Order: sequence, then structure tokens, then C-alpha cells
Amino acid sequence: MAGPTPLNKKTIVKKRTKKFARHQSDQFIRIRNSSWRKPKGIDGRVRRRFKGAIPMPSIGYGSDKKTRNVHPSGFKSVVVSNVAELEMLMMHNRTYAATVGHSVSTRVRREIIERAEQLAIRVTNASAKLRAEDDA
Repeated sequence: MAGPTPLNKKTIVKKRTKKFARHQSDQFIRIRNSSWRKPKGIDGRVRRRFKGAIPMPSIGYGSDKKTRNVHPSGFKSVVVSNVAELEMLMMHNRTYAATVGHSVSTRVRREIIERAEQLAIRVTNASAKLRAEDDA
């Protein structure tokens, strides 16, 4: 079985895919790849939104509410640590996909994937941390 198809078929459109550069990050190596920080200076061109200055993040760059937090596969992701948490997704298997948590053991991981197949729930990282059994 290939698994369920997503309920929402809306195309995901991002208004901006580039990261917002920190003000003057091109001039200082120590902040070259740092994340966005809001400029706080009294005379800052970026804070005052002058023409030609780098853009500041604002609410207008937000994604469509229907496609926000949606994986490219069309499902929203839920982190699952045990089989009981997987049972919550039973009635929502066309909206949500399970992602097995990184600290889950191989034995529990196998149980989660086996139960997900029975419930027709998509697991995004089903092949992670599983080795092929030689004796099987």
C-alpha cells in the first residue's frame, strides 16, 4: 500500500524563500551567517525602512493559512514517540503525517511503523535508523 493521499491539494506558494540578512552582516565576518536581529539604532536606515536598504521581516511575508506548516508531500507533520501517540492520528491520516522522534529506539520505531501501516498513516522518516535484518 502506497499510503493515504493528502486531503488538501492546494499548491504551496512562498512569498519569500531567501533568509532575511542581518543588518551590516556583509561587513563583519563574525555576524556573516547569523540569523535576523531587528535593528535598534536611532539612525538605522533598515529600521526606518529607507529605499535601497535591506528588507525587514514583517507580517506581510507570511504564508497562506491553508498551506502554512505543510510538508511538500501535502501533510502536516506530528512528532510521535510511541504507538499511543500514533493512535491520535487515526481519524486524521489525510491531514497529518507522523514523524518518528529522533530519540526513539529501533525496537519502538519498528512497532510505530508497523502500526502506522495498519492505520494507513504516512510516516515521513519510516526508513530512518532501521537496518535490514540478515536473518529474515
